[in-house]
Amino acid sequence: MIQTIGEWFWWDRLWLPVNLTWADLEDKDGRVYAKVSDLYITLPYSVVFLIIRYVFERVVATPFAACLGVREKNKHKVESNPILEHFFTSQSKTPAKADIQGLSKKCSWSSRQVERWFRRRRNQERPGVLKKFREASWRFVFYLGALIGGLIALYDKPWFYNLREVWTAYPKQSMLESQYWYYVVEMSFYWSLLFSITFDVKRKDFKEQIIHHLATLTLLAFSWCGNYIRVGTLVMLVHDASDVFLESAKIFNYAKWERVCNSIFVLFAVVFMVTRLVIFPFWIIHCTWVYPPDYYPVFFGYYFFNAMLVILLMLHIFWAYLILRMVKKFLFGSLTKDERSDNEEEDDDDEGENSTSEEHDGHLKVTNGCGRRDVANHH
Repeated sequence: MIQTIGEWFWWDRLWLPVNLTWADLEDKDGRVYAKVSDLYITLPYSVVFLIIRYVFERVVATPFAACLGVREKNKHKVESNPILEHFFTSQSKTPAKADIQGLSKKCSWSSRQVERWFRRRRNQERPGVLKKFREASWRFVFYLGALIGGLIALYDKPWFYNLREVWTAYPKQSMLESQYWYYVVEMSFYWSLLFSITFDVKRKDFKEQIIHHLATLTLLAFSWCGNYIRVGTLVMLVHDASDVFLESAKIFNYAKWERVCNSIFVLFAVVFMVTRLVIFPFWIIHCTWVYPPDYYPVFFGYYFFNAMLVILLMLHIFWAYLILRMVKKFLFGSLTKDERSDNEEEDDDDEGENSTSEEHDGHLKVTNGCGRRDVANHH
């Protein structure tokens, strides 16, 4: 049965145009084609990325954070209370008013004390600014390196300037060494993100991030196997461009360099809109949707590949919506909270004074002439 499923999965008609078989993509006449087995190396390489990240965050990012004055903020310690802890871990982290009243009776505490306990307990689970700084630093270094590497690999290729060249002689296009390493490095990195997602900083678009990582890996794997490598490298380059500015903006945000952060955020928003809402749909998807029928009859792989691109586009629209909301509130001076971040909550002390924490989960702070505002970031 496994053999039957394998034969069906690798059926020529699913992956290749009519009148072509896998035998046509065997290495010969000096041509080297992508092979499924080439992707196996991305899994152990992803572990290497995790090790490099671990060393980088402690040897490079932590001293860098100290140089910029990034310090962990002391959080209020939570008083030990087995009843509230059990409710917090087994039922809800945000109890309703009726639950608070019931818990206050069980603990012989006032409702305000119970509410304060839950606020501090929730804040205790939120990552500190140093953790977020190190994560942003690591991603910035990778995306910058990937962007530079992608430009080096593509700047002298004809399909970088003329998208119709993407389909010239498809699928009998020999794989270049630069394309091989570009794919291996990018896929290994995204595997490492997927493996580390449980202990990375979690944000409100956690599910969207998982969908994004899975869609990206599926898209890259399918483009590799179906020899859509030329367009695959263009997709990776378009995505890496805005991520460089996003991660650098977060770095300066955590360091409280507000003017620098704000300037980079504006630049990031512009680059994001141009690359992901203009170039990606009107150049890349247009190239994969309109041009291929001029070269070969459409087949399953044509529809599947475009479906993956559309899923990514939907995620781009979702994130662009958040950005536009933030820009609107920023311009009109009404931005008072983070659109995406899981902000640390205010904590009333025993005297009734407010001790408002300024820590936020991955947000960007901007100044609009009327005090601090929180601007969310995204992927």
